[in-house]
Amino acid sequence: MKRIGLLGCGAIGKEIALAIDSGKIPAQLTHIYDFSKTASTTLANKLQNKPQITDNVSLLAAAPVDLIVEAASQDAVRDNALSILQNRKDLMIMSVGALLDESIFEIILDGCRDFNKHVYLPSGAIIGLDGMRSAKDEIESAVLVTTKNPKALKGAKFFETSKIDLDTIEKATTIYEGSAQEAVTLFPANINVAAILSLAGIGGKKTSVKIIADPSTDKNIHEIQAEGKFGRFSIKVENVPSPSNPKTSRLAILSAIECLRKICGGNIQIGT
Repeated sequence: MKRIGLLGCGAIGKEIALAIDSGKIPAQLTHIYDFSKTASTTLANKLQNKPQITDNVSLLAAAPVDLIVEAASQDAVRDNALSILQNRKDLMIMSVGALLDESIFEIILDGCRDFNKHVYLPSGAIIGLDGMRSAKDEIESAVLVTTKNPKALKGAKFFETSKIDLDTIEKATTIYEGSAQEAVTLFPANINVAAILSLAGIGGKKTSVKIIADPSTDKNIHEIQAEGKFGRFSIKVENVPSPSNPKTSRLAILSAIECLRKICGGNIQIGT
């Protein structure tokens, strides 16, 4: 069984830990760390098989594990991904928006090559990623429209300079239009879909993103359109938000669990 370390004990980290603890993922969760000691302690207390709580990320990276799952933040990826690879650990990244920074992407890619390790990026809150990856060399344009309840958008960096008041929005309102590369910096906890779409397809600068705040919806909705020499496809996903964190879609959590199960599981691989 693979030994897993967990970086981040929030909504996603907790669900991954519970999936391992229940046997849904054939692995052992042996070490965990969160910037909040309370969060890591609370999670450990919920598990039947108690992992060791490390005092910092460096100790987590150096722990006797095979793979570390990042479920913390883009900053956690920027600050620690290379160190984890240097410590000869594979890495699964949930905060994929960090990789649209080309310098970070190149550092991580070089780390994979230099230390012969792997980085895994789950599909997250979208479907159809196999098709996107297969057609990536022929895709000429891609558009992502994300619709969320204003409550799920609160706290984003975008609102530090924007004059938009989410509390006054009474109907579906477009609050942002721009590139995926810019969107993931302004909405780091909301728009990882744009990042994974870009990494699988045509790049963060060419993928267009529109974000709509709609007080009438209780879903996190992602609509994707892409076209090129291969043809055209259109995808719409209406995600139920995670009960513990409305910024995170339930499908993103399920995707992380399935990705990890695939890494740790059998030899038959389904999909591209």
